[in-house]
Amino acid sequence: MTELASTITQKQRLASIDLVRGIVMIIMALDHTREFFHVDASLFNPTDLTKTTTVLFFTRWITHFCAPTFVFLSGLSAGLSLQRKSKKELSWFLFTRGLWLVLIEIVVMRFGFTFQFYYDITFFEVIYTIGVSMITLSVLVYLPQQLVLVIGLVLIFGHDALTAVRLAPGDSGYTLWTLTVQPGFIPLAEGSGIFVSYPLIPWLGIMLAGYGAARLYTHMESGRRKKILRLSGIAAILLFVFIRYTNVLAPLDAWAVQDSAWFTFLSFINCTKYPVTVLFTLMILGPIMILLSFTENARGWFTEKATVFGRVPLFYFIVHFYVLHVAALATHLIVSGKSLKDIDLHVNAGLGGIGPGVGYPLIWTYIVWAVVVIALYPLCRWYNRFKSTHTYPWLSYL
Repeated sequence: MTELASTITQKQRLASIDLVRGIVMIIMALDHTREFFHVDASLFNPTDLTKTTTVLFFTRWITHFCAPTFVFLSGLSAGLSLQRKSKKELSWFLFTRGLWLVLIEIVVMRFGFTFQFYYDITFFEVIYTIGVSMITLSVLVYLPQQLVLVIGLVLIFGHDALTAVRLAPGDSGYTLWTLTVQPGFIPLAEGSGIFVSYPLIPWLGIMLAGYGAARLYTHMESGRRKKILRLSGIAAILLFVFIRYTNVLAPLDAWAVQDSAWFTFLSFINCTKYPVTVLFTLMILGPIMILLSFTENARGWFTEKATVFGRVPLFYFIVHFYVLHVAALATHLIVSGKSLKDIDLHVNAGLGGIGPGVGYPLIWTYIVWAVVVIALYPLCRWYNRFKSTHTYPWLSYL
């Protein structure tokens, strides 16, 4: 292969990763829009089959693809970085970027979620777990990529066994167990604490699997890589269907026959995310691997637009969250006739000043989602061009 052809192939495969990441970033905004604007967002889980509708169910369910895909692609991107970084350089970058992401979660994203600095409750969400996973990966990069892949798969398939051990506040090891295995609340002082939605181990497994999968892009030609991605994706889906049908993981992640065949199907695909189970991971990453195999040569208007979001994911993530929260709170104040002094920003009072039952029909979720994504595109395109034409070290952290 000539040097030019090799460069073109490399750009195509990297563009496919950016495209898939961009697609899930666009979808992700739908769930955050729902949380801020839908009238029932704080009243019940949209995947609760006793209360939901088909449209509301899939409004939430489709966004399940976002976090696992983003974590997997973060690991994949780290693995690809070995083409231009030494292991020592990559280790230092992952360590410092991981610390930066934890700081962003605790300060920037927490404020974007609550609009206050009371620190009554601090949330450890997906940015936190990506950060801690990167810190862990910064040590594991000195191992062979194949071994890191094996470790990742062991964590993915073995994590469910750990969740059988349930600890309560006050039990020895509860804090560490909550941070690594079991979602829950860690009390710190009276009226304050940390709520862990994304414990480390299952998500670390997904990142390590992505890091190991990078060898498909660095040690394999395109045709064979696409075939392996498709076969792996199909295998993951079939394994999901087989394990799910047997209900072998009940009661951890069970499905049940419902009043109609359609709702029985919804129950079948309604896998547990908190904590993320092996079924949830297979259900999501199977289709994503297939999608990766079909997007290396993707072209067109949508591909161009979605790729822009995929190239500036953290920038887009932070900005879109603030835009949605400001818009939702401003709308609430205008509609209700209240002023900011009437708003209680404590976490137990609602979502950043928006209390339970405040919101609008689901159609407005989709309208606001589309408006926000379209409005943010020019800003993300500008930032992408800025990153592409400047070499400031801090740009690799945002």
